[in-house]
Amino acid sequence: MILTVTINPLLERRYYYQSIELSSVNRNGKLILQAGGKGINVNRQLNKLGVKNIAMLFTGGTNGKLMREALRNEKINYSEIISKSETRDSAIIIDQSTEKVYSFFGTDAIVSSNEAREFISKLEKAIAACEIVIFSGSSPCKETDSIFVEGINIATKLDKISVCDTYGRHLQDCYDASPTIVHNNIDEIKSSLEIKIQNEADSVNFLKMLYKKGVKQAYITDGKNPFYTSNFDFHYKVTPPEISSVDSTGSGDAFVAGIVYGWHNKYTFEQQLRFAAALGALNSKSFDVCNVEIDEANSFAKKIHIEAVGKRLKEIDDSPE
Repeated sequence: MILTVTINPLLERRYYYQSIELSSVNRNGKLILQAGGKGINVNRQLNKLGVKNIAMLFTGGTNGKLMREALRNEKINYSEIISKSETRDSAIIIDQSTEKVYSFFGTDAIVSSNEAREFISKLEKAIAACEIVIFSGSSPCKETDSIFVEGINIATKLDKISVCDTYGRHLQDCYDASPTIVHNNIDEIKSSLEIKIQNEADSVNFLKMLYKKGVKQAYITDGKNPFYTSNFDFHYKVTPPEISSVDSTGSGDAFVAGIVYGWHNKYTFEQQLRFAAALGALNSKSFDVCNVEIDEANSFAKKIHIEAVGKRLKEIDDSPE
């Protein structure tokens, strides 16, 4: 069982229009309510890949009720802590004629200290019952900043694989807790840590820093551009082929789902990396978020170019155990 932890979930109100005229009133948009947030996106993609998973999240207020309904409609299993504060929401406006997406996000939820402690208590039991735990997305307030750090420590204590894909105030504390796997994009690192990664040397040095903190694998992505990754103290440059992108929302989450799928199925590092990069790239081809077919990903994975940076690892079966 794979567990995702999303402490700042999002109820998406997705409006689809045949065309949009920004200077006038637009009518007859098709509305779809969808559960969002980085961890929820990972759940959706894992469902598509046929991997059993469950989401753990806060829900609150009317939006929380709609969120639970959306999760059930998508057959995403979940465990919740109900907060007094309203679950945040967003309006996603999609112009199908121009393939443009306009995103408007509401305010973050305010979680109390008691609610955060209740979440951590429930989280320990959930981690004990899972194989891999993924800590995804932002923290909505200071009261929740410690949840991912505590969760990573619990996973380490219980000898579970932990994946950290977060940003914001608590990012450095999460790194210091030594998760098994880290994923971030360059913009998240810059905004959270005020660190600039501008070239290959910067990328490799950052990966080395994470390895010294006990991180086994790290992935520092950069949209459609080549990116750098590490497997222990070996480093690689990954170049995806050019692709016609429509909406990149959720591409990082599809990527994380691919990494977890590789660990779950004991792929070699190269197999895992190719599959994850394929999922991330293919996700951007559609307005759908984290709904990539496995056959398409397997086919596209062959086009991913991987080259070693620095010392080279012998060709051995290094699939995770």
